[in-house]
Amino acid sequence: MARRNYEYDENYGFRKERHPVVRVLLTGIWWFLGSIVLACVYHLLVSLVWNTPEDRRLFHENRLYEKNYPALRAREKMLRETVRDLERRDDEIYLAVFNTSAPSMSDISYGSILPDDENIGAEDIFGHIAKRITRIESSMDAVEDNFRRIFERCSRDYYTLPPMTLPLENFNVARTGASTGSKISPFFKVAMSHDGIDLIAPVGTPVVAAGSGVVVRTARASGTDGNIIVIDHGNGYTTRYAHLSEIRVSSGSKVRAGDRIGTVGTSGKSFAPHLHYSVYHGKEPCDPVNYFFASVDPQEYATMLILSSSTGQAMD
Repeated sequence: MARRNYEYDENYGFRKERHPVVRVLLTGIWWFLGSIVLACVYHLLVSLVWNTPEDRRLFHENRLYEKNYPALRAREKMLRETVRDLERRDDEIYLAVFNTSAPSMSDISYGSILPDDENIGAEDIFGHIAKRITRIESSMDAVEDNFRRIFERCSRDYYTLPPMTLPLENFNVARTGASTGSKISPFFKVAMSHDGIDLIAPVGTPVVAAGSGVVVRTARASGTDGNIIVIDHGNGYTTRYAHLSEIRVSSGSKVRAGDRIGTVGTSGKSFAPHLHYSVYHGKEPCDPVNYFFASVDPQEYATMLILSSSTGQAMD
């Protein structure tokens, strides 16, 4: 016989009957918890199987960053090494031309272009790199402008300037050949001393004086060097132009920087048309590239540095 206010349970026998309100609350709680569990399971399944358009966009961007990051690292390394080489060349130029060390550039940072701050988001990396590259290029332009202003303000009444002009008109820096040092001879196929730089150009290209001075020697078809011109610029500097096809000045003539003195040719022992250009200070040959920075922009100068130092075979 059932008892009042009690209900029969097969496992526990008679127990006190729950109040209807309590039953409703418990049922609601169980339904609520079950809904949350089902929602979590559904969300997990959808996340694993289905990607939203935003997820797909972020995934492709990450793949693009992973693909381009090594190339950016390589570019950053090359640019940093080029800037450091320019700094070293500037020191050499100041020492050779002005007999003093170059001004301090401690306010210019040559640190890594790529960010080391982990707080920078992936989408900001390229913008950050672009700003750092722009800053470095601006610094290089500032150095170049300083050199230009120095030589513009120098009066020849008080200073004797070294030869600073490119010896060819409209020269394409991509045609820069081997510079000074031990280079492979194209005729003997052995390493030989090379006292100048090979500037490759078509026959007939105008050759100009690299600085003001006096022509101290001209020679036609003089053996290995062919037709040559030698100009004394004062202060111990002389320049030498070899393998010319035409000579337009005579010994004793006074010339100014940029005056046409001859044309490119293949006279003498020349592998192909080019100008063999040498700069001497006293009896010591100098690297002519060190005297071109005032005639070209920083990017062209960097190209000439790389080509002249990396080319292992001479043209004569």
